[in-house]
Amino acid sequence: MSKRSLEGKEVGNGDASSTSGSSEGVGGSKIILKQRITLVNACALIVGTIIGSGIFISPVGVYREVQSVGLSLIVWTIGGFFSTIGALCYAELGTTIVKSGGDYAYIREFYGPLPAFLRLWIALLIIRPTSQAAIALTFSFYLVQPFFPNCSELMPESSIRLFAAICLIILSLVNCLSVRWATRVQDVFTAAKLLALAIIIIIGIVQIFQGNTKYLEPQAAFKGTTTDIGKIVLAFYNSLYAYGGWNYLNFVTEEMKDPYKNLPRAIMISLPLVSFIYVMANVAYFTVLSPTEFGISNAVAVLFGDKVLGVMSWIIPVFVSLSCFGSVNGSIFTSSRLFFVGAREGQLPNILAMIHTKNFTPVPAIIFNCVLSLLYLVSGDIWSLITYFSFFNWLCVGMAILGLLHWRYKYPELERPVKMHIALPITFFFAAAFLVIMAVYAAPKECLIGACIVLTGIPVYLIGVRYQDKQPQWMDNGMVRGTIAIQTMLQVVFQEGA
Repeated sequence: MSKRSLEGKEVGNGDASSTSGSSEGVGGSKIILKQRITLVNACALIVGTIIGSGIFISPVGVYREVQSVGLSLIVWTIGGFFSTIGALCYAELGTTIVKSGGDYAYIREFYGPLPAFLRLWIALLIIRPTSQAAIALTFSFYLVQPFFPNCSELMPESSIRLFAAICLIILSLVNCLSVRWATRVQDVFTAAKLLALAIIIIIGIVQIFQGNTKYLEPQAAFKGTTTDIGKIVLAFYNSLYAYGGWNYLNFVTEEMKDPYKNLPRAIMISLPLVSFIYVMANVAYFTVLSPTEFGISNAVAVLFGDKVLGVMSWIIPVFVSLSCFGSVNGSIFTSSRLFFVGAREGQLPNILAMIHTKNFTPVPAIIFNCVLSLLYLVSGDIWSLITYFSFFNWLCVGMAILGLLHWRYKYPELERPVKMHIALPITFFFAAAFLVIMAVYAAPKECLIGACIVLTGIPVYLIGVRYQDKQPQWMDNGMVRGTIAIQTMLQVVFQEGA
């Protein structure tokens, strides 16, 4: 899967064809991923990826476990604080190992190629395409919903999947054409979702000043609070799922302007902002909705809008749709870089490590990511697949943090532009380990199935990566011809210095 099969052949760094033959782009510019992500873009990427549809549609997962308004708000606050600690630890990782790829890059540095490949394998096979397909379906559902008021069950399934596919294709095209366009899309749609949440929060504040605090007063807020530790842990787990995406900026570190400053700054701006928004949005919901209404609703924000916005209630589904659109864009942007880095490291087909000669975007990796997401989009139920791998995400995060601690001990003199107090990564590591253990305890069957799927990556690694030099010559020649054909069609070459 590396460049071995292209070495010594005409293709070299792209010389095979009428594609730009050298590693020079238009006007002699080097063919590399440019550092075009500013601090504002970085904040939009974090905020826009974390805030998807969850806070609008189903923030009830936390409440259903703890059965009280007060404790649910506390859990949301702790979840935000915990995610901020994790993001700060990743700021140290991202400024010590300045490579795109996030967990994958760090696990490869700390543990070697096989564990890194297994991380890449599951991200490629399941996690990234299924999550993008799921968010695109949510986008499509709430885009179509205003045309079917009070009768969403009549919405045609084929139309929902069609609009989801169009969403994936359009955003993949934008990401292929320009990094600047992709970041502007992210900026605009992040602003749109923040506007929607600001409307909800402002309405909640007005409701509070009008005295609608029945369910927020201490005697009512903690009524019915569960004492079951297991349920509280599950509530915490649900809150962390809603904060998912706090580490996505580390997947594009190489494309950030001044990452040593902007990576930690973006984290310190974005995570507290998201935490504040999540807590205040939940407070706003409880100024209008009773705990019973909140607990049984499948679309909390929509019900909230129906009660307070009247004829303008249609704007909530539209904003939910826009929020999902921005989240899909952020996921496409970061996922394509993960696959690009995996190919650059020789663990995926080398065509995915190539960059467009004019646009300086990883076009093959973006198209590959889009195709995988479209396949899952038409393949029926994808939600069950997602549930199999929640433990695996936290396992990889924990491994990365453990590697950080090991390097602190092994290389104490290593330059670290950002260095957290040792208590932070230690605390976060043990918390991540606890989450993995709890996931296995709570859903052993699902975790076993997930682990078996992870292990299917081992023979793929041995055949396609470790012993690729033993592949039959006909297969090697076929890969070369296929690579040259795709390279010519897409006008892509290897990154200079790769």
